Amino acid sequence: MISPHIHIPFQRIPEHLSFIRADRTNIELYVGAEVLDILTPAAIRELREELDYHPSLSIHAPFMDLSPGAVDAKVREATMLRFHQVLDLAGDLRPKVVVFHSGYEKWRYGLNMDLWLEKSLQTWQPLMKIASGIGTRIAIENIFEDEPTNLRLLMEAMATADFGVCFDTGHFNLFAKTPLEDWMSALTPYILELHLHDNDGTADQHLPMGEGSFDFKRFFELLDGKDCVHTLEAHSREHALKSLQYHRTLLTGAGSGP
Repeated sequence: MISPHIHIPFQRIPEHLSFIRADRTNIELYVGAEVLDILTPAAIRELREELDYHPSLSIHAPFMDLSPGAVDAKVREATMLRFHQVLDLAGDLRPKVVVFHSGYEKWRYGLNMDLWLEKSLQTWQPLMKIASGIGTRIAIENIFEDEPTNLRLLMEAMATADFGVCFDTGHFNLFAKTPLEDWMSALTPYILELHLHDNDGTADQHLPMGEGSFDFKRFFELLDGKDCVHTLEAHSREHALKSLQYHRTLLTGAGSGP
């Protein structure tokens, strides 16, 4: 049975620590820019001591204002600074996967996907060398993509099993304009992690699994037992517990939930 990771911001670990330790929770640690600016070796040591039950870890990198496919070299330089900081942390914590946003918006690039791909490779190729050196993988998350072509092209260009996709169900449900079957056909070979949350198609609500309109039953049928990290992107303990139950029920075949 898959034991999913639960998404928790770094600065909120203390308030959830009793729950985390009691349940021996696997964690996706979100590390925002404001944390990177004040993070100390002592704080990292303290975190490792708090997580002395040795959970499976993934890390979610900062994304606000960052653009890994930026045409402006100075913007890409600032993005690389943050991403290097994240990989420094990964070197201490040794997560299975580090998740980054793709930064692709078709209108921003004037539908010039090749330009985005060219600039993205200038970011990801050197970062992948660092990640490989510390034994972690990089997963690129779908955000505003309405179809999967740019992600597939990036995966093909990177051409390594350690660089893949984080498939986000909530973002798909909100932004996709092509069928789930098309996305899964294009991306399943590259999926390293899942972000599992729900919405009603009007906003990125981060509802518990099964409380929106995303078809999780069909999704896991298409995923067909793919070995990857499952992360519940809940924004409260209550929502995390609801998603844990739904995830457990769905994957054990006892039912598909609401």
